[in-house]
Amino acid sequence: MTTEADVIAILARQSGVCADRIGPATEVAALGLDSLGLVETVFALEERFGVSIPFNANTDPGDRDFDLRTVAGIVAGLEALKARPAAA
Repeated sequence: MTTEADVIAILARQSGVCADRIGPATEVAALGLDSLGLVETVFALEERFGVSIPFNANTDPGDRDFDLRTVAGIVAGLEALKARPAAA
């Protein structure tokens, strides 16, 4: 699976929205996830991709270092995190 397909699968599982209805431009807020659902989604993404996502549930989605507003934003953020060299 691609990063995008994995992100969509995780969002579908967390939100209950059919994966066929989720695409790159889909806004995460439109999926009906509450704050706990968003936190659980972040944990699922971290586990799946082996990264640590800079996330603070108390900040506005547009003010975060990691863009959680759209599927495309999540994919871009994950690709950037995966491209970073591992810390020693």
